[in-house]
Amino acid sequence: MTGATAALILARCDELATHTVLPGGLIERVYLSAQHAAVNSLAARWMTEAGLSIWQDAAGNQCGRREGAVPGLPALLLGSHLDTVPSAGRYDGILGVLLAIAVADRIRASGRRLPFALEVVAFGDEEGTRFGTTLLGSRAFSGTWQPEWWNLSDADGVTVHEAFLAFGLDPDRVGEAARSTRDLVGYLEAHIEQGPVLDDADEPLGVVTSIAGARRFQITIEGAAGHSGTSWSLRRDALAGASEAILAIEDIARTANLIATVGHLQVFPDAVNVIAGRAEFSLDLRGESDAARDAVWDRIETALADICSRRQLDVHTVQTHVAPAAHCSAPLRAVLDRGIRSTRTAAAAPTDVPSLFSMAGHDAMAVAAVTDVAMLFVRCAGGVSHHPDESVTAADVAVALDALEAAVLALADGYATAGGSA
Repeated sequence: MTGATAALILARCDELATHTVLPGGLIERVYLSAQHAAVNSLAARWMTEAGLSIWQDAAGNQCGRREGAVPGLPALLLGSHLDTVPSAGRYDGILGVLLAIAVADRIRASGRRLPFALEVVAFGDEEGTRFGTTLLGSRAFSGTWQPEWWNLSDADGVTVHEAFLAFGLDPDRVGEAARSTRDLVGYLEAHIEQGPVLDDADEPLGVVTSIAGARRFQITIEGAAGHSGTSWSLRRDALAGASEAILAIEDIARTANLIATVGHLQVFPDAVNVIAGRAEFSLDLRGESDAARDAVWDRIETALADICSRRQLDVHTVQTHVAPAAHCSAPLRAVLDRGIRSTRTAAAAPTDVPSLFSMAGHDAMAVAAVTDVAMLFVRCAGGVSHHPDESVTAADVAVALDALEAAVLALADGYATAGGSA
C-alpha cells in the first residue's frame, strides 16, 4: 500500500511540474502567479480528498485541517512550499507538501482521532524568486510580515502590493494569515536534502539539527569606464576589482568553514572594448550560527574596502535579506528519529539515524518564530537540487511517508501521555 501511495505522490509531483511559465518542460513557478493559483487549486483538491477542511489564507498559502479528538485543539503542522526557482527540479518543497497530504489521508483512513488537530500547509513563497525576498508565505504565517515588502517589485515592475490585488488578496488583511503560538503544537517539514550526505552514506532519511542563518547582499564596485587601450596605471577597472573581491570572499568563507555564494554578476557598460566602470554582484552568506556568519561578513567588508582602496575604486553594499539560524526542537527531532527507526529492519535498527545541518534555508526557519520545528531530510540523488536533474526514488518516498506518519503518531502518543504538552 505504501508503494502505491509513493507512486501517487511522484505522479502528483509530475502533474504540478506542468504548471510552469517556462517552455520545454522546464519549471518556474513563482509567488502570486497564475501558476501559483493553479497548484493551490490542485493541492486544495487533494487536501479535500484526504479529509481536510480547506482554505487559502490571507497571504496565498493553501491550508487544510483535520480536527482532533475534540474541535478547536491546537494543531500540529505538516508542510512545505509549492513555489520554485527558475529551471527547477520537481521535488524541492513539493515533495514535502505531498507527503504531508498523504500522511493526513492515512490518518483519516485509520479513523484515529489525535489529541491535537492536524494541519497541512503549502506555502506560496519560500524561494523568493519573484520579489527577491524569501519566505514571504511562511513569514506572513508566523506573523513576521514587514510593511516595506509591499514596495518590492518583480522584473516587470509589479509590486508585491499590486500582485496581492491581482491574485485576489487584500493587502490590508495580510495580518490575518498570522498564527498564534497557543494554537500550535509544532511544525514538521519533510524536504529533499539538497546535498550529498545521505546519498554518500546510502541512507534514505536523516534528521535536521539546525538550519543555517543567512544574509544576502547586493555589492556594487565603481571605477571608471574607459577605452580598452588605456594604460595600466590609469585604469580603475571595476570588474578586475570585483573579481579580486569575489576570490577574497571565497577564501575568507572557506577558511572559516562557512558558505558564501556569488550567484549574480553584472558589468557596465558591458562592451568588449570598454573597461568596466561598474560591477554589481550578489552575496549569499550562510552559517550554522549567526555570530560566526556575522564575524565572516565583518572580515569580508574589511577585505572589500582594502581591495577597492588599493585599486582606487568605490564599494557600496546593501543588505537585501537576513534570516536567523533556526535550531530544531529536541522533542520533535526525537519523534522524527523514532519515525525513521520504525521503518528499519531489526538488523539496521541499532545504527544511528543520520543527523544533518542544513545550509539551505526552509520555511521552518520562519515558522520557528511562532512554534517548535523539526525537519526530515529525504535522500536526493547525487545531492543535486534546484536543477532539472533533481531526483528521488519511489522507495525512498515510501520510507519517508512511513517515517513521517510514525513520527506524527509517536508525537500523539507522547502528547496524550503528557496531558497535552508536546
